[in-house]
Amino acid sequence: MATEIKQTTRAQESTNAIERLYITMRHLLNRGFYKPSGVSGNALRSALLLLRPEIYGTIAEEKAELNGLIYVLERLPQGIEECRFINLTSEEGYSKSHLKPIVPPKRRRNCFRIDNEQMNIEITRGRSDIYDILTHLTFLFIESGKISKRVLVDEGNATIRDWDKLTDFVLSEEKGDDEREVAMIHAANILGRTFDEVVAIHNKLCTQKNPDQFLNVIYWLGKLAIEEETTGNKRTITFSPLLRERLGHHIHGERWAYKIKRTLKEKNLLSRPIHIISANMHSVMNSLFAKKTLAKEFPNANSLEVFEALSAAKNKNLNKRVKTVAEKNGMIFLDDESGANIDVQIFDTAKFGKDKCCYDLSEGISEEQKPVIFVMDYAFGEQAYETIDELLKPLEEGDQKYFLNVDSVSIMGKAGILEGGKGDLMIPSAHIFEGTADNYPFHNELCASDFEGNGLKVLEGAMVTVLGTSLQNKDILRFFYESTWNVIGLEMEGVHYQKAVQSASKIRKSIKKDVKVRYAYYASDNPLETGSTLASGGLGTTGVKPTYLITDRILKQIFNS
Repeated sequence: MATEIKQTTRAQESTNAIERLYITMRHLLNRGFYKPSGVSGNALRSALLLLRPEIYGTIAEEKAELNGLIYVLERLPQGIEECRFINLTSEEGYSKSHLKPIVPPKRRRNCFRIDNEQMNIEITRGRSDIYDILTHLTFLFIESGKISKRVLVDEGNATIRDWDKLTDFVLSEEKGDDEREVAMIHAANILGRTFDEVVAIHNKLCTQKNPDQFLNVIYWLGKLAIEEETTGNKRTITFSPLLRERLGHHIHGERWAYKIKRTLKEKNLLSRPIHIISANMHSVMNSLFAKKTLAKEFPNANSLEVFEALSAAKNKNLNKRVKTVAEKNGMIFLDDESGANIDVQIFDTAKFGKDKCCYDLSEGISEEQKPVIFVMDYAFGEQAYETIDELLKPLEEGDQKYFLNVDSVSIMGKAGILEGGKGDLMIPSAHIFEGTADNYPFHNELCASDFEGNGLKVLEGAMVTVLGTSLQNKDILRFFYESTWNVIGLEMEGVHYQKAVQSASKIRKSIKKDVKVRYAYYASDNPLETGSTLASGGLGTTGVKPTYLITDRILKQIFNS
């Protein structure tokens, strides 16, 4: 009897699509260029359409995907939709030219508009950055193609009236509210969306400087796709020779780590117990000093009110006061100049003034044993390995090697949760690398019981380190969630951090073998729930409680160790 051939599941198809995306991207990087409308560009489109990531919503449908569009535009430089030529480069000195860098609101990367047709994007954070950009660009090209298909008629020789009217509005110099509304009605028809939906997205994107950003984006996406069809003027993505040569060589990470280790040596801190924390640039500083600094304004010491106030943009003066106190009590701030885009704070607890810090060190600790808390801003994907790997190597000066006395490495971050909602907590016991058999079990100094009784859901289990948040796929995630892997969430850096710590402590032996590790994440989204993906918007004040709860538990362990 013939064996029945098992049908390929959606999870397997999606896994294959991710693999094809990455193989294609690596091939294009080695090749040095590709055309989005060519064979290679179509391979990327086909794989992304098969994958249908949650962030990109209705990407596979005829109608335009508006929330995904906003998500992408926040992570790419303003004006990129107007550019026929996009060049990914290494850090090659553009910042010293007359060109002003364009920094996307939700991604720290320098971009330079070279002329009307070309945008250069500097890559300083490794392959994860390239994959992120190429995935977002592929989404834009798919949406661009949808517009072109809807507006071209008579075998591509003419355009529909809606497109002509939108073009007239975008190119006109005088734009009143009535004309804008009419243009949005035409845009809604082109995009296959309701007028209400178009108005909502328009309001999210419009700024004082650029009140018609949304309509301009739709016009340029359509214009370049139409020209590809009618004139043969193809868009092109290129990778500079220097970028291809430098990629994977830790150039920025090495520069970043050397400056830090030099500073630690100059301040005589290398031999002191060092506690590395990967977090934001405010929660550790605020947890150490805010409640005592602002005791008059916020007398309730057990309340989160002070941290909620500090997170509000209008309270910059309160943040300044806390920062001033921190700097007078042993905080050193290192502004990043390496291109890694990772700022650093160093807290020397031996210089904490009496009654200034909100935590007490164990009694009887000598000056030499007082901890040094080293806080680094978030790395991006594979960059986490590059930076920590370089940091944990000894400082070499001539024939001398100076080893760091690293006591612990703590990682706090945002992640996608598979059971629960925004703000809930995940405490990993292992990291699994998506698309490979690599897995990193470890003893986490933090556990679920550390966070009980705070009104937040706390999950414990394995976490998947994904190749890119923009490739989140429900079918793959549901497989991980429902299988024996016991996966509770997904993020982008865990494997890379743990790989660097394990190689430094167990193979290179540049830090102590029993270095403590702490990992804790709070949920920024739930990719298995419709309407709760990253494209649905930020956390707002929901993130304050989990951020400071995790920071507090990390600091308590450091001060009581």
